[in-house]
Amino acid sequence: MTHKPLIDTCAAILDDAQHTVTSTPQLSASHEFSLDDAYAIQAAVLERRLARGERRVGMKMGFTSRAKMVQMGVSEMIWGRLTDAMMLEEGSSISLEGFIHPRIEPEVAFLLKDRLEGDVTLLQARRAVEAVAPALEIIDSRYENFKFSLEDVVADNSSSAGVVLGRWSSPDTDLENLGVVMSFDGEPERIGSTAAILGSPWRSLVAAARLSASRGEPLEPGTIVLAGGATAASYLRPGLHVRVEVEGLGRADLKVDG
Repeated sequence: MTHKPLIDTCAAILDDAQHTVTSTPQLSASHEFSLDDAYAIQAAVLERRLARGERRVGMKMGFTSRAKMVQMGVSEMIWGRLTDAMMLEEGSSISLEGFIHPRIEPEVAFLLKDRLEGDVTLLQARRAVEAVAPALEIIDSRYENFKFSLEDVVADNSSSAGVVLGRWSSPDTDLENLGVVMSFDGEPERIGSTAAILGSPWRSLVAAARLSASRGEPLEPGTIVLAGGATAASYLRPGLHVRVEVEGLGRADLKVDG
């Protein structure tokens, strides 16, 4: 059971932190709330953003690799919402002024052509996908020192802040065990495999259908789903040229203003 005053108060704290690019203490340090409350807070923050003119475009999965779980000190898979304001043009340059302590990680993205909801099979998930693409996700916890509990990070939209998508490819592309390299200025920064994402990114999509349905939000046609980081995240810094290359799938680039 959620508690509206608590939800509204916490949503205002996180929304203000993001809007003013100012870190805030963990919510759990001064408020007691459950994981269900945390997702309600996340949804309330989204409603504030939608009221300002943003549009919901997708969903991101989090902690789908062992590397991410270890890096963040958690053991449960989580998810967050994506809006059009978070979508960054591939190959473009961005400023870090709008982020608090940004990091970046390599991902695989799905574009849905059919609705997915609840306990779906791998075959059903595959049939619902229109295209797949390499992606980069910028994560940026709004909490001080990038420290948080599971409930804190869920409330904070699972730390999602920005997304870069590469070129869309056929969903028939083999995604089971593809090499993934994220480079900084042409030098490998993180090396991994798509198998690090729950053994296969397709399993992450199956989990996404189940988790989103648990909140009454089925994945509709046109939805973008980020499968989760294939490696641990790395800190972004001014002047970087970031590239993700996924074997057989393609690449995506992002530049950071110096």
